[in-house]
Amino acid sequence: MTALLAFLATALGKYVVMAVAALVAIAGAYIKGRADKGKSAALDQKAKEADNYAKHIQDVENAAYARDHVDTAGMQSDPRNRDNGQG
Repeated sequence: MTALLAFLATALGKYVVMAVAALVAIAGAYIKGRADKGKSAALDQKAKEADNYAKHIQDVENAAYARDHVDTAGMQSDPRNRDNGQG
């Protein structure tokens, strides 16, 4: 243990300590970046799902509006309407 402490106290030992500290910092930044990327992907997926749901709700509202504005009597009296058996 004394030999290790003596080595670390030398000029070469200081460079070894700095190199180890740099490697630990790089590894920490890499791990944090990977974790943030996973969170970002999850948030992107949630935002995409929310946009799709909002579009679905708008489509339902548009269909309900269109249903109320269709002239159903005109469709039944149309002679070219093959669904009513007259054509």
